[in-house]
Formats: sequence, C-alpha cells, structure tokens
Amino acid sequence: MFNAASISSSLSSSSSSSSALDGSPLAGYGWTSELAEEFAPLAEAGLVPARIVRVDRGQCDAVIADPETGEVRTVRLDTRPVGDADMINCPCTGDWAGADLYAQPMAAVSALLPRSTAIIRKVAGKRSDGQVLAANVDTVLIASSLAADPDLGRIERFLALAWESGAEPVVVLTKADLVDDADFIRADVEAVAPGVTVLVVSAETGEGIDVLRACTPGTTAVIGQSGVGKSTLTNALAGTVAMAVQEAREVDQKGRHTTTTRELIPLPGGGVLIDTPGLREVGLYGGEGVDLAFADIAELAEECRFHDCGHRTEPGCAVQAALADGTLPQRRMDSYLKLQRENEWIASRSDARLASERLKKWKTITKSMRATGGSVKR
Repeated sequence: MFNAASISSSLSSSSSSSSALDGSPLAGYGWTSELAEEFAPLAEAGLVPARIVRVDRGQCDAVIADPETGEVRTVRLDTRPVGDADMINCPCTGDWAGADLYAQPMAAVSALLPRSTAIIRKVAGKRSDGQVLAANVDTVLIASSLAADPDLGRIERFLALAWESGAEPVVVLTKADLVDDADFIRADVEAVAPGVTVLVVSAETGEGIDVLRACTPGTTAVIGQSGVGKSTLTNALAGTVAMAVQEAREVDQKGRHTTTTRELIPLPGGGVLIDTPGLREVGLYGGEGVDLAFADIAELAEECRFHDCGHRTEPGCAVQAALADGTLPQRRMDSYLKLQRENEWIASRSDARLASERLKKWKTITKSMRATGGSVKR
C-alpha cells in the first residue's frame, strides 16, 4: 500500500526523467540492467530488445532503441513466429520481446522474455482459457466512476484480478467533480479494499491527479468497465490527448465505450501506462487473488476453532461470529464465497484440460514409437 511518506517522496522526484536510471534509451519504458542481463543470450543471437505497445491481428507495434542512432522509435513486427503459443503465452501489450529486424518478409518477434507480472482473466463464456490483458505491470489502477453508486462486488472482483497479477492495486474513484459526498463513498470502498490505496480524482478539475501520478511509477495498467473515464484518466496522466474520449450521456453522466485495444503510452515523467478496453465480464483465472482481496475474512478465519472450517455451521467459527455481530457484512461474505466457487471451477477445468493434453501427447508419442518399432518410457 502506498503511504503518505512514499507519495510525498514520489511527488518530489517525479519531474526527473527515468532515462537516467541506467543510460538506456528504453529506460523510460521500463528497461533495466536486470532485463539487459536476461536478454544477453538473445542479443548474442542478433535480436534487439523491444517492448510491445499494441497487438493487432498477427502483428504488433513495438518500441526499440535504433541500433544505428540509439533513438527510440516504433517498429511494426510480425508476431506469428511465436503466435502458435496458447492465449496466455502469445505476445501481449507490455511484453518485452526479442525482435529480428532482418527477418523476411518483415521484421518479427522471435522470442519473449519471461513476464514479471501478468493480468489474466478467464475468457468470456463457458471456456476455461485465460486471456492476458497486460504484461510486466507494476501497478493496476482500478477505475470506478462516482457518477453512479460504485458496485462494491465488481470492485472486489477487480481487486482479486489485480492481486493475482502480482502487481500493486490502486482503486481510483473518477469524476469527483460530479458529486458532493466523494469522501463518504471512498470510505465505503476502503472497507472492501483492505491494504489498498483508494484515491478520489477528477480529470476535469485536476483534483487528485498529482497524487495519482506519484502512485504510478514504472508500468501502470488501467482497468475497469466501459465509460468510467479510463481514457480521460490516461490523457490526464499523459498530459496530452493520447486516447480518444467521448462525451458523457446527459441522462446519467456515464461515459461511452471508446477504447478498443490495449495500448502502451509513455508518461512525461518517465514510466508508461497501458489503457485497456472496458471489461464487461471479469472472470477470474484462479490463484490466490481472492484470498488477498478478502484479507479481512482470511484474518478472521485464522481465529476459527477448526483449521478447515467451512464458515457455515461449524462451532467456534470466527467468521460466522463476525457476520452475527455485523462487523462482517453478509454482502461481502456472499461475494467472497462466489469468487471462491469460480476459482474452484476454473481449477477443476484447468486440471482436466492438462490431463487431457498429457493424454493426447502420450497417445501421439506412443503411436509414433510403435510406427518406428521403438519403446515408450514415461
């Protein structure tokens, strides 16, 4: 969680360019000496470091340090050389890649560096596959508009998604200029976001933008529903019209869906921001994100009499006691159980899919070995 001291420190130094960190032209995009060391084998193979800015139908835009001039420039790359990977491992906005600038018929992504973090959601519908929204992210901004009452359950879901990514979540309540009770709403949101910074901002008046900017070092991704002001927030942080926006509807002051692709945008003080399209469905993809998002319930559970307490009818259940005395709202408990069930479902589907893939692999190997008169060793 960002505290007042860290925010103050960041504010005092945010004007300095991050390119001074290691002298690399790509330092402002997040390149570090650690990444350079990891990239060394790819450099020896003649590849050039590139950070993917946007992916579009088998190709992507990426930034590189020009080998001749040393200046940062954008190149168009073919992603098909690594495009046969599954949805999670295929190139994504925010990835660090090894670019072959001399590949034919066009320059191409030949390799991806391992990701430090990744925001992964379950794809829409009944499928159990995962989709990466952004890679190598340090901070996840969860945008929610004050133009309408915040959906606390949806914020909890976004928090689970953010925690699972490995990045630091921050909840941003936008359009503060439209309400008079922003601080009361913030208190309600803070109650469902233990350990998370919750900020109230207005891109229209500039309220809270400086503090928000101090909370977004490195690589930041903005997620949220359509119309909550993500693109307007991106423009405010970028200090320019980096993303198109549309006017809010007069009837309810809700914005309209604008962003259609994930795009990485450099920020004036260093660092980058990834704007994402509005998320209608936020399916979780397993992991420990739910427990982190509901840390208060996890803390209560440690006081239960039985370590495997199901928090329903067991005697000595601290969670049920908190529900009874009102310190834990029933709505929050219901949300927790719902997300837990989703995680259990995706885990069972993932296990079944892995078992099926292993069986298919061994059937293929067995068939091949029999055809050549060999033997199979497992």
